[in-house]
Amino acid sequence: MIHAQLDAAARGGGTPTRHTGTVNVSVTSAVLTDRLRRTKDSMERTGVEALLLSLGSDLPYLTGYEAMPLERLTMLVVPAEGDPTLVVPRLEAMRVEEHADVFSIIPWDETDDPIGIVAGLVGSTGRIAIGDQTWARFLVELLGALGADRTFVRSVDVMGPLRVIKDQAEIDALAAAGAAADRVAAQLQAGEIELIGRTEAEVSADIAARLIAQGHQRVNFAIVAAGENAASPHHDACDRVIGENEIVLCDFGGARHGYCSDITRCVVTGHAASEITDAYDVLREAQQAAVAAATTGTACEEVDATARSIIADAGFGEYFVHRTGHGIGLDAHEDPYIVSGNASPLEVGHAFSIEPGIYVPGQWGMRLEDIVAITADGPRLLNNADHSLVRL
Repeated sequence: MIHAQLDAAARGGGTPTRHTGTVNVSVTSAVLTDRLRRTKDSMERTGVEALLLSLGSDLPYLTGYEAMPLERLTMLVVPAEGDPTLVVPRLEAMRVEEHADVFSIIPWDETDDPIGIVAGLVGSTGRIAIGDQTWARFLVELLGALGADRTFVRSVDVMGPLRVIKDQAEIDALAAAGAAADRVAAQLQAGEIELIGRTEAEVSADIAARLIAQGHQRVNFAIVAAGENAASPHHDACDRVIGENEIVLCDFGGARHGYCSDITRCVVTGHAASEITDAYDVLREAQQAAVAAATTGTACEEVDATARSIIADAGFGEYFVHRTGHGIGLDAHEDPYIVSGNASPLEVGHAFSIEPGIYVPGQWGMRLEDIVAITADGPRLLNNADHSLVRL
């Protein structure tokens, strides 16, 4: 999914998501210990003396625990020297899977001062990296508690270079999430999800329920866009009834044990006009070429250009209105971005979408999306549902 809300600060745009709660990450103490070691190395390289993580995916990356967005503070304190401590409301502490050899837990009661607890753990530290999604109210209170002589930087300076390279446990988790999404896509393509005569919203709810049934704990989005609505890349499924002989774009994904899925497939409810099938042939060629181009050392923007040039040469260039892909992991959108202007080379461990699209306003639209992981042997598709324009 293009789903620009999730990285709006970096790239702009927006679209709604559907969340069904927090999703703790299934991870071993050995994996967490290795991640902590690499985090401390990154802190040393960036001159950070303490790392403070609250809301957002950096916290489950290091602890396996995803904090609820509450007015009660949850914060992991990682000192440059010494062991990490998770400060968490007592009523939430039972949700934390303990890894005593990795981090300790301080549960705080309703009458306690969690800001004071965190400040005490930080001590006289001068340079502090704070989680990018930490609520401003907590940062303001920490500034007051710690004093004005501290330097605050963003946690992405420490965590970004680590999280962009997925370890084997993360690739396995992404593959499992992708396989679950594939099973729902296969149900769609087999005609098991009724389309004709149902509203887009009804089909969206059906797809969401099937994601949960296939092992996801959370549904992030389930776009269903029929006919002219498919020309809007971030269309909100509505009460528009799906009819015969029209293209239906379905883009859906969620989180399974913390790691995200994201897939787009298009089907036709009966006969497909030649302009639709011809355009889809171009789209599929562009998507396959971009996947093949995604090799170690290739610049992200070159992968984007590969898909874009094929679509442009076929006369649809003005109708490809978004980047070719986005990174994926604990967040549905994260680095690396497959977009013009990003000259960063692909590395083993990168995972991202390849999702070119063609959108003719007021008429029709189409997108084809897979998640790809970079391996030493080349790109590995984490989605394998039929890539054809299936006619139902």
